[in-house]
Amino acid sequence: MKYCYIFFLVCGYVLVSCNQVANKIESDKSGLLTVKNWEWKPFIKVDSVNPVLMPSDSLIFFCPIREEKVHWEVKDVFNPAAVSRNDSLFLIYRAEDAVGKYAGTSRLGLAFSMDGLHFTKFAEPVLYPDHDQMKLYEWEGGCEDPRIVENETGKYFLTYTAWDGETARLAIASSDDLRNWDKHGLVFGSLMEGKYHDRWSKSGAIVCKRSGNQLVAKRINGKYWMYWGDTDIFIAHSENMIEWQPLESADGTLQPVISPRRGYFDSELVEPGPPPILTEKGIWMIYNSRNHSELGDPEIPGGTYSAGQILFDPEDPTKIIARSEKNFFLPENKYEITGQVGNVCFLEGLVPLGNKWLLYYGTADSKIAVAVYP
Repeated sequence: MKYCYIFFLVCGYVLVSCNQVANKIESDKSGLLTVKNWEWKPFIKVDSVNPVLMPSDSLIFFCPIREEKVHWEVKDVFNPAAVSRNDSLFLIYRAEDAVGKYAGTSRLGLAFSMDGLHFTKFAEPVLYPDHDQMKLYEWEGGCEDPRIVENETGKYFLTYTAWDGETARLAIASSDDLRNWDKHGLVFGSLMEGKYHDRWSKSGAIVCKRSGNQLVAKRINGKYWMYWGDTDIFIAHSENMIEWQPLESADGTLQPVISPRRGYFDSELVEPGPPPILTEKGIWMIYNSRNHSELGDPEIPGGTYSAGQILFDPEDPTKIIARSEKNFFLPENKYEITGQVGNVCFLEGLVPLGNKWLLYYGTADSKIAVAVYP
């Protein structure tokens, strides 16, 4: 009887262990090892308040380069970063005026809210082209598409696109108060003998971890990590969050970590969304994508920007554990379908607020809306 008891005890332990593993891990049809229940969904659009930010002709700013007053957000507002500070939530958003050869220079505005749904704008932009070391890269296209995290001391780091009208270049700035920013230049400007100085680069999303309502940049294997790019998604690492080293293949070319997939919603391009978050299950990231008109998902109109999710190994940010089979967020409402660029939901700001997460996104490159999880 003693040996029978031990036998059944061992069998029971093995069965429980197998069930625990089965509940945690499964294989998807692409062969990836995936963690169950890793996706965050649904994000519910707050239709009662959307859009939460719209362009305005009432805000006027003296442009130091044009040397005249401009209605700096009269044309469009979109693609915001989001951050909690003290008892408020802030959006740093892209705004376009309506003058110049590019039909609008972009500047970054600032708005705040107590509830994350109703916002008050600051009267002037907080980051914009000026007579500084970045004018060569920012004029007259402007400063575009911010993403924000904090470092361990509470300093804010903002990645943004410097657009001169010909080449997009990924740049970085820092601030102690969200209003006054120090521009540190191009993230790939000086390393590797300037190899990537003039390469098209956009959309830098730095890996972070939640600490209360803050998203704090997190070192992995002693380094900070950033996903970037707007065709494929690439990765870079840094010691100081200012100078970044792109990951290359053995032949010296950039090594993609995420690429478009034929027949899927993300068939034409992929691009990072808000800063990726290190969780117990891995590095979780929202990414934006565009559907190919001929080679993509036939259920979605060609050119549609929608969003997927992806999970990376928490100890190897280059290794994919799981990836969405279907998009979880796509244009549905009139303000998402019609605008400067139609059929666009571009997700860029994500911030915790108590027991919820607020997701901010650009709609048709014209307005800003919010969704809530859970």
